[in-house]
Amino acid sequence: MGITKMAKLTQYSAVNLMHEVRVDPHTWNSVPTDEVVEKTAKAIESRGIRVIIAKSADDALAALKKIIPDGAEVMNGSSTTLIEIGYEDYISGNQSGWKLMHNVITAENNDNKRAELRRKSVAADYFISSANAIAQTGEIVACDASGSRVGAWPFAAGHLILVVGINKIVPNLEDALNRVRQYAYPLENARAKRAYGTPSMIGKCVIFSHEKNEGRVILILVKEALGY
Repeated sequence: MGITKMAKLTQYSAVNLMHEVRVDPHTWNSVPTDEVVEKTAKAIESRGIRVIIAKSADDALAALKKIIPDGAEVMNGSSTTLIEIGYEDYISGNQSGWKLMHNVITAENNDNKRAELRRKSVAADYFISSANAIAQTGEIVACDASGSRVGAWPFAAGHLILVVGINKIVPNLEDALNRVRQYAYPLENARAKRAYGTPSMIGKCVIFSHEKNEGRVILILVKEALGY
């Protein structure tokens, strides 16, 4: 086991925030064996979620492009992982062919209308996000300060696509919640202070235990250390 290089380092990548917070990357950010990855993927699929294992960040982005059809309504949650796989660079080039709800929201100058668009965006045809932890038993955990990143998960989005590095795999649900508290949150808090000048919080959490609508949720599990 060990730590892999990330596909695209940014100022907000974990390695560039480590000096600001006290976290234990050896406990919470190690890359598991292929056997553990396969075991975890099977446990997730038993819960009604399709799993695509991507060898690299580039492969993850390629899979994402293949899944989402031209003209689809697409929204994404704020995600260091998506930045690191090149997703934000891709959509900023206007080459996706998708209807990007983020662009619709930012183009609206009226504060009330912008807020309403943001609320409606969680029900996009395709919502793309990441997660903070995955238990080997199959549960997927994500937390957010406001809920804008996790609000689409339980029901609202037509399709939910999660892109997650295998560094977020832990033995069980209790460890997944501890990973959020002891690793993901301190790093996100440091990022928020840098990016917005205000601290973050663990405000809203989702524990994804099962999806009954076949094909609605896809997890792209990437064999790299991504995000936090």
